Amino acid sequence: MIVEPTEIKEVITITPARFGDDRGYFSEVYNEKKFAEATELDVSFVQDNESLSAAVGTLRGLHFQTAPFAQGKLVRVLAGRLLDIAVDIRKSSPTFGHHVAVELDAETGKQLWVPEGFAHGFVTLAPNTILSYKVTDFYNPQADRSLLWNDPALQIEWPVTSDKVQLSEKDRTALKLEQLKENGDLSE
Repeated sequence: MIVEPTEIKEVITITPARFGDDRGYFSEVYNEKKFAEATELDVSFVQDNESLSAAVGTLRGLHFQTAPFAQGKLVRVLAGRLLDIAVDIRKSSPTFGHHVAVELDAETGKQLWVPEGFAHGFVTLAPNTILSYKVTDFYNPQADRSLLWNDPALQIEWPVTSDKVQLSEKDRTALKLEQLKENGDLSE
């Protein structure tokens, strides 16, 4: 397992070992003990989620849940390729409003750890992309929030333009970072 920091130290990439031969490969994609030892994180996952995005340019996010229902996420791609984004929404953080962008694909098996206090989203770069992620708290519809994907304050360089992106109504009408801050929806 290879653990690498990103520009924001709390967000890390994890690449599990793969053992291949002419039949394909085997990979232990998650092992609680090895994960804790390698990352020095003490987390417990309570739910596994999976999404299929058929079209290239499908954007989901930037989603998060408010405290006390905030979720940490361990994200990986089962098929296809995407650009994964984690935005620091912790008001007291020195990296508040900054983001990390990491390309994930099924070929490498690289995973992204998105801790509590971060909004998460992605855009697909290949058709029929399947994303799987473990979360540290259950889904709570009352705590569910969305940060506007193209809020200029975030300075995210998405590989898709507003006229080509595939969005849900929830993501199209999400609030900007400043609005979420004013509403009291952000982490300390």
